[in-house]
Amino acid sequence: MGFVIPSSKNKLYLSGCDWIISTLDYIMKSTTCAGNISQVVLILDSVVDRTEFQNRLGRFISEFPVVYGRIVRDITICPYWRIPGKSEHGLNFTYYSCSNEEEMLALLGRCVNKPFKNESDHLAFHLINTGSQKSCLAMTFDHRLFDAGGAEFFIGLLQQYLENDNSPAVSKGITLNASAHLSGWIRKFLSGRNVNRKVIALSKNPPEMLPISTGKNKFFKFRLISFDRQTTDAVYDNAYKEAGYLMEMPYLLASVVQAVHAVFKNRGLSAGNYLSTVSIDMRTGADFKQELFLNHVSYLFFQILSGILENKDKIINSIKMQMYEQIKAGIPRDMMEASHLTRIAPMAFLKKIIDMPLNGKLATFIFSHLGKSPLSPEIMGAKIENVFQMPRVPAPPGLGFFSNHYNGRLNMVISYLDGLISDDEAAVMEHQIKQGLIKQHNF
Repeated sequence: MGFVIPSSKNKLYLSGCDWIISTLDYIMKSTTCAGNISQVVLILDSVVDRTEFQNRLGRFISEFPVVYGRIVRDITICPYWRIPGKSEHGLNFTYYSCSNEEEMLALLGRCVNKPFKNESDHLAFHLINTGSQKSCLAMTFDHRLFDAGGAEFFIGLLQQYLENDNSPAVSKGITLNASAHLSGWIRKFLSGRNVNRKVIALSKNPPEMLPISTGKNKFFKFRLISFDRQTTDAVYDNAYKEAGYLMEMPYLLASVVQAVHAVFKNRGLSAGNYLSTVSIDMRTGADFKQELFLNHVSYLFFQILSGILENKDKIINSIKMQMYEQIKAGIPRDMMEASHLTRIAPMAFLKKIIDMPLNGKLATFIFSHLGKSPLSPEIMGAKIENVFQMPRVPAPPGLGFFSNHYNGRLNMVISYLDGLISDDEAAVMEHQIKQGLIKQHNF
């Protein structure tokens, strides 16, 4: 989370979570070149006029100079996001034309793997037209600027701006003034102790992880699994029957666990214990406009022991029990509180802190389920057919699964570091996920 001391103009103070995100960006730049970048993608049913959209987008972005900020430290050593007084940078916008959707998806992969130009460049837009058929709008963003929910909310503000004749009123109500949380250290230390105990408990059964291939400047590959409305309804019906009311996340995660396990088995690797780090948004719906920028997520940890990997019902029950226990114990909130303790640490020292738990094995894979997208159905007269996210995943583990729901359709993106798994293994995972979600469906 990010905060501003009211008396400190243009200083968006960072929490420990933001500082950790910046450290992950630092690590990923040194190992994979492009850093901790993600991308939200809108598939449109018609072509959008390039010139008109670019001009109106530029005027919208100029209302938010915070997007051109950068991290510096003040006299107290606390890192903060320095916001320029006005927009000092040009709009990062690129236009592509291709012949079909397959080429479009390849272009999207190139966009999210492209490094930003400098430390004040955190946001890029890409418009891809496929002749006279469809178009695609992608917003590539640095995770230091937005989390996934914030990125979609920001695009929602763009929709409002375009629909209301370019009215700048959309930027009103977005406040950057709040406590810097420099007090309450006893509570933060107690929260840190609780998180430390959780990590120690997880370390008793070290997680299995696919080996990271050597070499720098590696890129990420992506595989989109998109269900039609009828199949999506069937998936949610199965989730209700097998996991319970509003338990889509455990149901989806259980299928992903078994898909990852299939790759381990095919490689002949020992069936150890798997650990999944799952992001959880700490905002309520009313908080989004006031807590739009920087990071507002915490994490749950789900350890799946080797003895139940072949039994999906037991996996679901294990995930549900761990979720109840961690929420009851306040682990997500403790992580947010304890993270403030790390923000005065030098970047190199913080990297060691991240590497230390579980001998550097952060997880077997990362998972996130965003739920239903808040975006309205059109942008500049074009109907939005689908929305999905394409995040680059910190390495290790270099493997992630990210699902969302838009327009009655469920999507899941597999993100993997080049060389971690093969394209054939990604296809195996896709097949296993589909089979796990819809048992009776013929794929």
